[in-house]
Parts: sequence; structure tokens; C-alpha cells
Amino acid sequence: MDKNEKVIIAYLVNNPSKSSKEIHDGAELQIGYATVKRVLNRLCKKNYVVVEGKSRGTSYKISPAYAIIQPIDLEDYFQIEIDDRIIKGKFDLQLIPTVLRQIEIFTQEELQKLEGLQKIYEQKIKELSIPQYQKELERLAIDLSWKSSQIEGNTYSLLETERLLKEQETAAGKHKDEATMLLNHKEAIDFIVENSEYLNPVEIRRIEEVHSILMKELGVDRNIRTRSVGITGTNYRPLDNEYQIIEALQQMCTLVNSKQNVFEKALLLLVLLSYIQAFNDGNKRTARIVSNACLMNNKYCPISFRTIDSIAYKKAMLLFYEQNNISAFKRIFMDQFEFAVKTYF
Repeated sequence: MDKNEKVIIAYLVNNPSKSSKEIHDGAELQIGYATVKRVLNRLCKKNYVVVEGKSRGTSYKISPAYAIIQPIDLEDYFQIEIDDRIIKGKFDLQLIPTVLRQIEIFTQEELQKLEGLQKIYEQKIKELSIPQYQKELERLAIDLSWKSSQIEGNTYSLLETERLLKEQETAAGKHKDEATMLLNHKEAIDFIVENSEYLNPVEIRRIEEVHSILMKELGVDRNIRTRSVGITGTNYRPLDNEYQIIEALQQMCTLVNSKQNVFEKALLLLVLLSYIQAFNDGNKRTARIVSNACLMNNKYCPISFRTIDSIAYKKAMLLFYEQNNISAFKRIFMDQFEFAVKTYF
């Protein structure tokens, strides 16, 4: 946000439902009234501010979406030590059934960019033969298996991962579980490719089945967890009641199935499955595969996450845990979708 936008936002936080003239006079801006109107128009397009009333009765207030989508600089945020950060320490029971149902995560400008990229993808795959398409999909699947595993601490390199998934050759000096994790990723991706309508609509039992594939032979419980879990790097505590976890998952499925926009569906699955932490382990891995299943089931370009820094990914997720703010993760999602469209197929 620029300086004038920040001043107007700060003013409306403390003075809701004010007219443009009241904002101009009260916010002590060093700009003219016409410029204030233009700034307000920009803030509305960004979903930071909403309009109430019409004509002379028009007023402005902070959007319900603002806290969730407002830009937050990750470096600045994590300059504050873990125990000094003011956070939402517990799972917000109203976030999924109430707050996220009322807002739009993407601005119209962001959606136009994403839809434009999707059209490029559609044109590219039209020009590919079936073998060419399958070869590119396999390349993306290898990259996704590698990066998704690397985010979770797997030490296989991309070349070692390719050799494992193509030739079943394990890397020397690596733990068996690392190879198993990568092979499970590839199996899960193959599964959603072969079952093109599997997550349409999204259902809990199907998410559990994807998780089961990812956790096979890793010694991880495959059912909804029944005990509390902690998350490294944050004081946020997920739900610890099995019935509340199931309820939150059902609310997430209902929310995602109610959304019309595929990008919004995929992003919500990516962050909410991680936020709910329904399983003892493998939540983020499951989220990445399920989010991609949503894209592919709707014939959208899948995402490999290949160029995302693992630490940046974790920080963006921690920001959502602690503040329910999706801005950093939305940037990751959009950047990685663009990368996928331009790199594969």
C-alpha cells in the first residue's frame, strides 16, 4: 500500500462508516478531495474497503476481508521473537463457517491475471500430443514430489528424486523413509491423475484416502488425530478434540464446495488443511496434493512449488496460523501458478 492508502485505512479503523468528505477532512491527508476519491476507489478494488449506501449517503468502512488479505511483510513480522508476537493462539472457530464465507480472497485484478495464465495453459496443451502431455505431467510430478518432500525436511536432490521415481534407484547414504516419502508422493499424484473427478466435490473420506497414500509405510497414523499436537516455530495450538476436528473439516469441505472460483477453492484447501492439522503428521503434504487435485479436476494447470524457498513457505503458513492472514501464501500460490504455466507443457 502507498502512504495515502495506509493513512485512510488507519483512519477508517478508528472511524468506520465515514463519507469521502469526512475522510478527506478528518484523515489530515496532504492531497485533494478528488485524489481521496481515487484512493478510496483503489482500496475498494483491493477488497480492503467496502461501500455502504448510495449517492449522498455513501460511506466507507474497512472490509471484513481486510484482516485476512492485507499485505504483511514476512521479514518484518518474523523480526519479532516467537514469544513476543501477539497472535491468535487458538483455532478460530468462526473463520471457516462465517468469515471466509463472506469474503473474496482474490481481487478482480488478481483473478484476471490468473485466468489469463490459465488460457495460456489451455492453448499450450491443445498443441501437445498425448505422449507429450504425459511427459510434461510426469516432469511436473517429479518436481512436486521433490519440493513437497524437501519442505518437510527430505534431503534428496532433484536429480536423485528423478532417478528414484523413474528408475527405482535409491540414493546412497539416505534414510529409507526419505525414498518412501517421495514414492508415496508420486503414487498420490498418479492416483489423482487417474481419478479425474475424485475430489469434485471435496469430501473428508477422500482427503483421508489421499493422506493414507502419502503416509504409507512411514509409521504414521492414517486416521483423524485424537490427541493434541504442537507446531514447531509457533505458539498457535490447533484443535485437540477429534469431533471438533471432524466438524472443522466438514465446514472446510462445505466452504470449498460452495465457492465458484477454482483458484479460491485450491488456495483455501492449501491453507485450511494445514491450519486444521487433522492428522498427526503429513498435513501440509496432503494439502499440496489435494489442492492440486482440485486444480486438475477442474482442468486447471497444477502447481509444482519448485521455485519456492522452503523457509518462505513455512513462514507464510505460520503467518496464517497466527494471524489468519493469507496475503503471503496468496503471493506464493500466484507466483507458483505462473511458474507452472510458463515452465511445463
